[in-house]
Amino acid sequence: MKLFEKLAIKLSLTKAEITLVSVLLGFLVLGGILKNIRSVEKAETLVKKVEIARYREAEVDSLISLATADQASVKEDVMESVASEKENPGAQKKTSQHSSEKKVFNGTIAFNKASKGQLQKIPGVGPVMAERLITFRTAKGGKVHDFQEFLEVKGVGEKKLEFLKKYFTLE
Repeated sequence: MKLFEKLAIKLSLTKAEITLVSVLLGFLVLGGILKNIRSVEKAETLVKKVEIARYREAEVDSLISLATADQASVKEDVMESVASEKENPGAQKKTSQHSSEKKVFNGTIAFNKASKGQLQKIPGVGPVMAERLITFRTAKGGKVHDFQEFLEVKGVGEKKLEFLKKYFTLE
C-alpha cells in the first residue's frame, strides 16, 4: 500500500479517488482490447467478401467466354446460311414460303459450347428448355461433366435424359 500512499500524496488525492481512477483506467484498457478484437473480426468478414467477389469475377469470366463462344457459333451459322444461299439461290424463296416447317436435326452438339439457338434445333427442346439448360450450364461453371447432372434441370427426367444423350456430347 505504500505505492497508493505515495501516489496519493503526490497527486493530492484520497485512496478512494485513486482506486476509482484505477478502475476507470482498467475499463479503458478493456474497451481498447474489445475494440481491437472487433476490428479483427471485421477484417475477417472483409476477407470473406473479397473471396466471394473473386468467385463472382470468375463467373463473369466464364460468362464472357460463353458469350464469345456464342458469337463464334452465330458467325458459323451465318456463314453456313450464306454458303447455302450461294449454292441454292432459290432456296431462300422456298424457306420463306415454308417457314413453319421444321428441319429434322440429325447430329450431335457439344453441350458445353452450344448456344440457345443450337439447343433449340434439337427436337423437343424449345426456348424455355434451352434457357433452362444454359442457366444450368452457367451454374455449373460453364462445363457439365456427366449426363446424370442433367437430372437437376427442371423438366428433365430419365426419359428426356436418354433422349438428350443422343444429341449431346460433353467435351
